[in-house]
Amino acid sequence: MADSITRQQLSQIAKFSTLHTRPEGHKYAYGTAGFRLLGSLLDSVVFRVGLLAALRSRKLDGETIGVMLTASHNPPDDNGVKLIDPQGEMLEASWETYATKFANAETDDELTKEYLAVAEALKINLDSPSNVIFARDTRASGPALVAALKDGLQAAAADYADYRILTTPQLHYIVKCINTRKTAAPYGDPSEQGYFDKLATAFKIVTKGKAKPPVVTVDAANGVGGPKIRELARCIGSDYLDINVVKDEIDAVDRLNFQCGADFVKTQQKLPVGLEPAPFELYASLDGDADRIVFYYVDEANKFHLLDGDKIASLAAMFIRDLIAVSGVDLQVGVVQTAYANGSSSKYLTDILKVPITVTPTGVKHLHHAAQLFDVGVYFEANGHGTVLFSNSAMKTLESFEAQNPGQQDAVTTLLSLAALINQTVGDALSDLLLVIAILSHKAWGPNEWNLTYTDLPNRLVRVVVKDRTAFKTEDAERRLVEPKGLQAHIDALVKKYKSGRSFVRASGTEDAVRVYAEAATRLEADELAVKVSDSLKGL
Repeated sequence: MADSITRQQLSQIAKFSTLHTRPEGHKYAYGTAGFRLLGSLLDSVVFRVGLLAALRSRKLDGETIGVMLTASHNPPDDNGVKLIDPQGEMLEASWETYATKFANAETDDELTKEYLAVAEALKINLDSPSNVIFARDTRASGPALVAALKDGLQAAAADYADYRILTTPQLHYIVKCINTRKTAAPYGDPSEQGYFDKLATAFKIVTKGKAKPPVVTVDAANGVGGPKIRELARCIGSDYLDINVVKDEIDAVDRLNFQCGADFVKTQQKLPVGLEPAPFELYASLDGDADRIVFYYVDEANKFHLLDGDKIASLAAMFIRDLIAVSGVDLQVGVVQTAYANGSSSKYLTDILKVPITVTPTGVKHLHHAAQLFDVGVYFEANGHGTVLFSNSAMKTLESFEAQNPGQQDAVTTLLSLAALINQTVGDALSDLLLVIAILSHKAWGPNEWNLTYTDLPNRLVRVVVKDRTAFKTEDAERRLVEPKGLQAHIDALVKKYKSGRSFVRASGTEDAVRVYAEAATRLEADELAVKVSDSLKGL
C-alpha cells in the first residue's frame, strides 16, 4: 500500500467528514434493508457508505458496486441506503459489520482509523481501481443524500456514475450487467433501456400464441414505479399488454406509500384508499421503490381477495413444475418461505404440488441463498418481495436439451424465456408483474381462478412498539422466541385455544417495533389471537 496514496485519502476523508457530522447519541445498524430511518439522520451515514463502497470495489479487484438510496415502503420522511454486490446480490454479510462501525464512528479521527483498519485487515490496495454506481427513489431527502454519497466517493478516490432515479431492482440489474458484460454469459445491456428491452422481449416470447392477458390496474404507491411501468408497457406494446396505472403522483412526495402501495394493502388487507374496482378484474400494488408487489380483486359481492407473495410463489411453482414435466428435463423446483407464509400455502405446495419447501428467517438475503440450492428456486416473502432463480447448471441443461417433439421444445423455450423475464438478482415488482400476467395468459385464468387453487387461513399482522426490540431473540427460522424468557410458553398456551392456530413474534428489521403474526380457522379467531399475543407484550 503506497503511503502517499494512503495519506492523501485519509486527508480527504477527514476534510469531507467535517461536512457530514454524525448526530450525537444516535446508534446505527446495517440490517436487512441496509440503513433505514429518518432521512434527516442519514447524511453522515450515506457519506460513510460512500467510503465503504469504494473499499468494497477495491477488495473485489475493481468490480462495480451499487449504492441505492431508498426506504422502500416506509413513510415519505424516511430514507435509507444499502450496498449491492457485483452479481446484483445483497452486500456480503461480513461487510455489514464494517458498515455499522463506519456509521457509528464518533469522530473524524475514529472514522479514518476505521477506514485504514479495514484496508489493512483485508489487504486492500488503496491505489487500485474502485467503481461505484448509484441511484435513488423519489423521496425529497434524496438529492441531499446523493450529495453526501458523492463526497464519500470523492474522498475515497472512487470512480462513480449517477443513474439518477431508478427502481431498486433496476439498479441491481445494471450492477450485474456491468460486471458480467465481458464474461461468457453477459446478463444484459447495462442500462435502463436494456432492462426494459430484455423484459419486453422475453414477455412477448412467453405469451406468444396464448390468450391475451387480463387487463391489470396497478397502484404505483405514488413512487418511482409509476413512470417505469408506463415505459415498460410502451416497450411491450398494447397488443401484448393492457395496463392501467393509478396512484402515480410521483411529484407529490408526501403521498408516497400513503394509504396505498403493497405494504398498505398487505398489512391492512384492504384496497388502496380511493380505488373503486370492478368485480373479478385484476389489480396490483407496488411499493415505493418497486421491489414488492401484491395482487387482489373483488368478487360480485365486493368482497376483497388478496393474492400475496404466497399466492405468487405457488402460482410460479405450479407453472414451472408443469413446464418441466412436459419438457422431460430433469430439474427440481423448490420453494423457500418464511414464518409469515400462510399455513394453507405450505400445505398446498407439499401435499398437492409435491414441491419441497425450505423455511428461512425473514429477509431476502436468507431466502435468496436458500433458493440457490435448487435447480429452480422460487422464493417470495408474504409481503410480495421475491423472485425465481434458475441455477447455472439448470440453464446449461435447458440450453443443451434436445427436444423429441414440439411439445417438449415449446416447454423448454418457455422456461428459457421465463429465466430472461424474471429479474434473478432480487425481487422486482415489474418483472414479477409480467411473470404473473404471463402465467395467467397461459392458463387463460382470471384472478378468481388463481385464488381458487387454495384458500388462505385468515391471518393478522400487528405492529407493536416496545422499549427494546433487540430483547426479542428467536430460533427455528424466527418461529419461536428464546427471549424474553417465558413469553413463548405463554404464546403456545394461547395458540392451543384456536383451531388451526399459529402465532409468532419477531423484531422488525426496519422499524423500532416488533411484529405479531397470527392465523386461525376464522377471521374472528385470527384477530382475537393477534390481539391477545400483542397484549402480552405490553410493558416489554
